[in-house]
Amino acid sequence: MLTLGRYGKEFERRFAALCGAKHAVSVSSGTAALEIALRAVGVEAREVVVPTNSFFATAAAVVHAGARPIFIDMDPASFAIRPEDVERALTSRTAAVVVVHIGGLVSERLPELVELCRRRGVPLIEDAAHAHGSSYRGTMAGAFGLAAAFSLYPTKVMTSAEGGMLVTNDDRIAEEAVIYRDQGKASFLVNAHTRMGYNWRMSEPHAIIGLRHLERLPEMIADRQRIAALYDEALAGFTELRPLGVPAGGVSNYYKYIAVMRERRDRQQLKRELRERFGVSLSGEVYEEPLHKQPVFASYAGAPLAVAEDLCARHICLPIYSGMEDDEARQVIEALAALFD
Repeated sequence: MLTLGRYGKEFERRFAALCGAKHAVSVSSGTAALEIALRAVGVEAREVVVPTNSFFATAAAVVHAGARPIFIDMDPASFAIRPEDVERALTSRTAAVVVVHIGGLVSERLPELVELCRRRGVPLIEDAAHAHGSSYRGTMAGAFGLAAAFSLYPTKVMTSAEGGMLVTNDDRIAEEAVIYRDQGKASFLVNAHTRMGYNWRMSEPHAIIGLRHLERLPEMIADRQRIAALYDEALAGFTELRPLGVPAGGVSNYYKYIAVMRERRDRQQLKRELRERFGVSLSGEVYEEPLHKQPVFASYAGAPLAVAEDLCARHICLPIYSGMEDDEARQVIEALAALFD
């Protein structure tokens, strides 16, 4: 079989074990996983609270699932969201809340958010696109909410070339995901369509690639953590640039190493100077522009969201990847020292 075969099932089993979850359902992308989760909890014609600091797909999945995104500001301590901002956004029309683990960092305030959503009876969905292998106080990313969506795009800490994974402890959500990913069919072998699904399947070749990357995930994360430790030590002596810290009890996979500038600078000029003078290329920001400022979401934008508008413009992401050498990290540090301190 080239799709929905034994390799896909094995990948699902092992990925669920990674997250400490009961179910994992392989799909064609992280975006698909998120949209399926939202459809499964029934967001159509309602509202979903969404962080403005996220990738396009987070809000696009809400819109494609038939709901209205309600953008809220970001937490400067984690680049995620604050429970008090979520609570202010909740109404009788709220169908779900989406939290994003930016750069692979799980917020120390996530347990508060879990409790808020439980108390208010609102499903919490994790957009864990960045967070394979990350955790907080022993709970893995993907195991906090009712369901979670992981991306397996090539830029992520691990990949299946293309693909995604929906993770949940809820039997019904898992069953719905299996239906939605295969054109809404009640069964793989029967042409009885019970949901408005789509071709969201993961192929067997993609699952094979994913299995190999999953085997190497601890090693790849360890590489990133080693480089992050070098950056942490060096940036402790900077006054103009500080790292976004991992909370006590947290484990980050360092999909991104985020550093915040004390004062706003021309980021494009800075990136150009680092590249041309020092041979250092910074990673892409998370994110360059908040979602409520994106033209495609203009009709959903409300009041200004000052924290995101400031920090989206005032951070950089240092190069970090599996296989990066210590000398390469030192080259980055020396270049930053020449331009910042």
